Order: sequence, then C-alpha cells, then structure tokens
Amino acid sequence: MNFLFARAPSIRIAPTATARRSISHSVSVSKALPFYLNTLRSAEQNDGKVLRMLMFGKPGAGKGTLSARLVKKYDILSLSTGDLLRQHIAERTEVGRQAEEIVAQGSLLPDDVMLKVIASKLESLNNRHWILDGFPRTLGQGKLLDAHLQNQNASLSLVVNLDVADNVILSRISDRWVHLPSGRVYNMSYNRPKVDGFDDETGEPLTRRPDDNPEIFSRRLKQFYDSTSPLLAYYASPVNKLARLITLQGETSDEIWPQLDAVVRRSFPGVRERISSISQRRYSLSDPFAMEQEKRVIKRGAASDGPNPSKFLN
Repeated sequence: MNFLFARAPSIRIAPTATARRSISHSVSVSKALPFYLNTLRSAEQNDGKVLRMLMFGKPGAGKGTLSARLVKKYDILSLSTGDLLRQHIAERTEVGRQAEEIVAQGSLLPDDVMLKVIASKLESLNNRHWILDGFPRTLGQGKLLDAHLQNQNASLSLVVNLDVADNVILSRISDRWVHLPSGRVYNMSYNRPKVDGFDDETGEPLTRRPDDNPEIFSRRLKQFYDSTSPLLAYYASPVNKLARLITLQGETSDEIWPQLDAVVRRSFPGVRERISSISQRRYSLSDPFAMEQEKRVIKRGAASDGPNPSKFLN
C-alpha cells in the first residue's frame, strides 16, 4: 500500500478498544551540541521514511502515555524541550547561558532561542526516528521549526492530533495519579496501579498533580484552543506539503494506542521494534482479541489508501 506525502490532509480514525497498560519511558539525553542553523544535510538522507513526529492534544489527552508506549516498543527517541533546555543550562553552552539569563529575569524565552535549544539536538540525529515534545506551542514556533527542518532537508513527516472530548478528559484527570520521578500515569477508572497508591515498578507512592482540578483544567483548555488550533490548521493546510496530519479519536489511551501503532507501522516500515519489546512479549488468553482489534484498525486504515480516501478527510 502507498501513502501520499505530497500534501497533508487531516485524516480521522475512529477508536478501537484494546486493553494494555500505559507505561512511561524516559530517554537519556547525550551531551548538548552547538547550534548551526545553516548546516545542510544531503538529499539522500531524507527518503520520506524517517519518523519525525509531533503530537498534539488537550491537557490530559494522553500525549505522554502514548509517546512513552511508542518509545518503549520502537527504536524512537523522545525529545523533551524542557530536558534539553535544562541540559544546555547545566552544561553552560552558549545558548544555555543566554537562556539562563532570560529565565533569571523572569521572562519567557524567545522563539529563536528555543529553536536553538532544540535544533542543536535534532542536527545530531541524522536518520534517527524521533518525537518532539513541548515545541512548537504556537503558530510562529511551528513555522520556525518547519523552516529550520526544511533547511536541513529533514522535514516533519507525521503530525498526530489526539481528539478526546472535554468532558472525558475532565473525568479522567479527577481520577489521575502520577509517579513523579518517572512520569508514569495511572487512572483509577481504567488504568489502576497493581497496588492502589503505589507505582507498579518502584513501589514508591503516587501523587496527584496540583493542576488536576476543574478550574485549572478550564484555563489550560482555553490556552490549548487559543494556541494549538491555529497550529493544527497550519499543518492541515496546503502550505504543509510533507508532514501527514492524522486525527485519532478515543476516550482512553488504550483505545487510541492501536490506531497510533498501526499508523506508525504502516507509514514508517523502517521503524524497528526494540529487541526488549520483542523478547518480553507474552501472550495471554485475552491477546487474540486485542490482536484482532488491531488487525481491523490496519484494514480500516488500508482502505484510506485506495482510490477514494476523501471519506476520511475533515
């Protein structure tokens, strides 16, 4: 089956249920590298099969959980702009010193400084597959990132929008507990820890996020609509000629995960599954059902590659 990357319409995939536990995963970051804005890569390095991905969604939609599942299963790097910024500051790089001075004054970092923080890492990845977290957050940042990546002949290849209803997220965050050191997230309604109140892997106590309440959620939701809606419109427009925008719908990460997994496997066959993921795979009596659900998602997605994909467009 073939996918067209010449233009990037938004494709909406309906939810399919499965039952898998959300798992957080952290990726170590190597030494910060200097920033070279005009360093170009050869055209041979961008074959259209490298996963360079952004994920958008409302607060509490499951971005962290789903990104962690991808990173745990596949050889994909998860890049956190906050981690990269702290690394530059700790290592006293030129952009790190500049950022530290601005932060010390209580000011927000300008977009061009944030781009330098991120670009220094992206330029070292060559043909590695990656997910970028925390940037861009505004239309201006999105355009800056696009211009830089195109300069590097390494444009974005996938933009995922998680479409979860507001009332579903509000209900979800009221039941959410977090293991702060690792970022693992649990939900008492559908993703309970093995022992209530304690992390599955470390046994350490879980905590509530201070912003997990209706009032703060409403403010964050308004900020999301104000800043992210223009970004999604930009990635859905003809201006975006390379990255494919896909909208995934569901009420839980377990519903959305098989859709996301199928998109990555289908569109980026070069993304390899981690050996640890393969060796640790165990099939229970419920697995045949989950596997059958994922097959249906793949078949449904394959139909969108036929001669009439317009029914999936917004």
